Amino acid sequence: MAHRTPIPFKEQSIRIDRATFEVVYQLYWEKVYTILYNQLREAEPAREIVQDIFKSLWERRETLIMENAEHYLIRAAKLKAFEYIRNKVSREKHIHIKMSSYDSSTNCTEEHILFNSLKGKVNDIVDTLPCQCKRVYRMSMEEGMANKEIAQALLITERAVAYHMAKATSTLRLELAEYSS
Repeated sequence: MAHRTPIPFKEQSIRIDRATFEVVYQLYWEKVYTILYNQLREAEPAREIVQDIFKSLWERRETLIMENAEHYLIRAAKLKAFEYIRNKVSREKHIHIKMSSYDSSTNCTEEHILFNSLKGKVNDIVDTLPCQCKRVYRMSMEEGMANKEIAQALLITERAVAYHMAKATSTLRLELAEYSS
């Protein structure tokens, strides 16, 4: 069986010249706009897309042969509406992601500021502790030393280390009560 190339129906095809374009524009502008508006529910984007469709039609007038102008324009309107909605959803997701990361970074900055403020307050309170108590607390909390290591380094008993730690944490708990909630 031989391969047959479809032959366009020349007698039904529309070649676009200026007069034909104006007739097609007058006949179908409102219908294309209505389709777009019903899909988008936004007047301005619908008008812009109608203009884009007709602009494209005019720019391609020398190479474009339409079988049915109405079907062509309706299909173009539906495709453009779909494209617009897809791009709008994509933009909204992108904006949402950006805003989320902005909120996170803002929260992160706020948390960093609050952390530094609290750390400064803790340091101020620790500075008011008695000398030995301050030393024990800093060796434990800032240097990560175990009670046994602190006792050996300061030549005191482990029980004394525990006492100084209890005193330091009790003082901190009292002074920082406003921060707990």
